[in-house]
Amino acid sequence: MRTFLVVTDDSEESRAALRFAARRAAAVDGAVHILALVPQQNFNAFGTVQATIEQEARDRAEMLAHAVAGNLLAESGIMPTISVKIGNGQKIVSEFLDTHDEVAALILGAAKGGSPGPLVTHFSSHAGELPCPLYIIPANYDEKDSDHA
Repeated sequence: MRTFLVVTDDSEESRAALRFAARRAAAVDGAVHILALVPQQNFNAFGTVQATIEQEARDRAEMLAHAVAGNLLAESGIMPTISVKIGNGQKIVSEFLDTHDEVAALILGAAKGGSPGPLVTHFSSHAGELPCPLYIIPANYDEKDSDHA
């Protein structure tokens, strides 16, 4: 089954990317996989404090991913698979693509104005090395309003 991988957070651009992925998946009877990233903490605290901070960040990411999954199910009828990973986003996405042959496309949302975001910058500069196509979706993109849907 063709799977569309979407890296998500609570941003407008990731919601646009998720809507785009859902429409593509529905068109080909495919699936959507949501990858929620939790940044590695940049400080070292005592062991239990560090673990608590990381677990709270993971819990927030899981709640967000489940919320967007519920919205996706309501809008498109597609129930996505969800993964939550802690660490460097570029490394996690690269490793995920290397170990999941079913991924038909990596879909990222680009932030408005200024830098499009670290993942978009990184993967667009390495697009020729990816095992699948890369789609970059603008934050304000709404396929329903476009004439090339």
